[in-house]
Amino acid sequence: MFSERVKCLRLEKNLKQSDIADTLCVTKAQISDIERGRRTTTLEKAIMLADYFDVSLDYLVGRSDNPKRR
Repeated sequence: MFSERVKCLRLEKNLKQSDIADTLCVTKAQISDIERGRRTTTLEKAIMLADYFDVSLDYLVGRSDNPKRR
């Protein structure tokens, strides 16, 4: 679920993988691996992604279908 949501959010905002990689200080290949479900990430990076996309962490990891933060 996490990988699908990261990819969908990126595509909705018309961003490149490299845009996200620069923000998280990781490589484009690491973002690609996350989106393909080949790699997980740290809690800190997951929080950074939630902040970057302005969604709740619960939404990003599939614990909620509501992307809004409380």
